[in-house]
Amino acid sequence: MTATPDPVRSLDARYYTDPAIYADEMQGLFARTWLFAGHASQLEKPGDYFAFELAGESLFCVKGHDSEIRTFYNVCQHRAHRMVEGSGSSKVLVCPYHAWTYELTGGLRAGPNIKSVEGFDRSKICLTGVRTEIFLGFIFVNLDPDAAPMDEWFPNARAELESYVPNWADLKPLEWVEIPENCNWKVSVENYSECYHCSLNHPTFATGVIKPETYDIQPQGKCLRHTTECNSLDQMTYDIQSGFENNEKYSSWFLWPMFSFQVYPGNLLNTYHWRPIDADHVVVWRGWYSIGGEENAVVRQMAVQDRETTVEEDIHLVESVQRGLKSRGYVPGPLVVDPCNGVNSEHSILHLQRWMREAVHG
Repeated sequence: MTATPDPVRSLDARYYTDPAIYADEMQGLFARTWLFAGHASQLEKPGDYFAFELAGESLFCVKGHDSEIRTFYNVCQHRAHRMVEGSGSSKVLVCPYHAWTYELTGGLRAGPNIKSVEGFDRSKICLTGVRTEIFLGFIFVNLDPDAAPMDEWFPNARAELESYVPNWADLKPLEWVEIPENCNWKVSVENYSECYHCSLNHPTFATGVIKPETYDIQPQGKCLRHTTECNSLDQMTYDIQSGFENNEKYSSWFLWPMFSFQVYPGNLLNTYHWRPIDADHVVVWRGWYSIGGEENAVVRQMAVQDRETTVEEDIHLVESVQRGLKSRGYVPGPLVVDPCNGVNSEHSILHLQRWMREAVHG
């Protein structure tokens, strides 16, 4: 007689509460994956730059005179002062400490009195670069110089997104809103990555956008691909007629570990970006995009509706989970993995937690 296999249980609470595991993620996972840096529209002309933090490092992106966007560690190769703060524009990159000056390509151009140093070879000094890819106008970086390209990590995602957002090259951020959540970043990502909770907790989303019984999520490389039918078009809460194909569909592409593209009916592009603060806190950047970043009534309506309903509802859910994970009474329960998949199955969490476990243990 064949024994019935034990159900797969959720991760131990320590994966979400232990600062040591978060430290391992900072040094390992965050330094070896493709992470969002910004949008190409932030760098419109040569010399434009912006600084940001990632995996405990200060980095900055800059647009070169050749129009290529490059990313560098934000540290001068002379005596380690930071090169830039915030955002701005400059024809060359000048370290504020001793005025060592670098080209926008990172190579050293000049420095006070360096010619007096015998054997000084300016050509051998360059800011340390970081792997950078532009993905439909979004800038992603990877601290691992040997990382596979994004198209290998997330097969077909680029082409699929182009079919849902054919005007992506014309889009700029209409708004980026920072939403603090008192939970581990993985709690928030898991909540995003299943719709088992949607009908009960997201009435507006579940009746005015999607048809929950058709919702499914499947792995696609290191992408979790969300698909669903939309609710009856006469129940939509806004005008979805965009003139593009797929305007009556909702779809989402979660790019492991911390970014997601969503396309709402009407081909409305929006994004989630998780920025962990520590083991107990994360900031979620919600982005909405319009032609040229200009005011758009439909996009604005959806952004406000989303914040007031789904986003607000999720904050209460994930923060309650984080409190529960710290309870000595919590014993990880079995994941509801339905062989037929579907909305009431946690097969997507099964994949996600496997990636989470591998990120810590290899």
